[in-house]
Amino acid sequence: MRAYWTTLVQLKWAIVTVMAVLALAFVMNASGQTVTLGTWMAGAGGAFAVLSPILGWLGTAVTGSDTSSNSLFGALQVTAANKADLDTVLMAATNSSGGVLGKMVSPQNLAIAAAAVGLDGKEGDIFRRVVLWSLLFLAGMCLLSGLQSTGILGWMVP
Repeated sequence: MRAYWTTLVQLKWAIVTVMAVLALAFVMNASGQTVTLGTWMAGAGGAFAVLSPILGWLGTAVTGSDTSSNSLFGALQVTAANKADLDTVLMAATNSSGGVLGKMVSPQNLAIAAAAVGLDGKEGDIFRRVVLWSLLFLAGMCLLSGLQSTGILGWMVP
């Protein structure tokens, strides 16, 4: 019980942050804000398929969690996909895939990685080494998503 309590105290701000992000997602979804944003973003038409992974990347880079990013932007992605006549499964999947690429530049994950390998205080050095890779993979994901939304690679989406 002592170890549990110590861990809880140590992670209290991380727990509050995750709860706040999920609460924000709930309020945005329940109030119609994500539907409104999704409708606006659908104005990009077919180009939204190329932009979709960027939302997931940004959401995870900011929140540190792919799950939180999916909670924040999942409904937005589906709404935009419906309005832009794109595959909803593809847009939801690209949100999550872009989110995975945002993990490597998330401040929370950088801090955990640095602490895990004894490089406390070197988070900036780690960030500088991974940010270009993250952006390169994100560009590839955007290209793949765009091609999967067309007849070129559309056969990959069930």
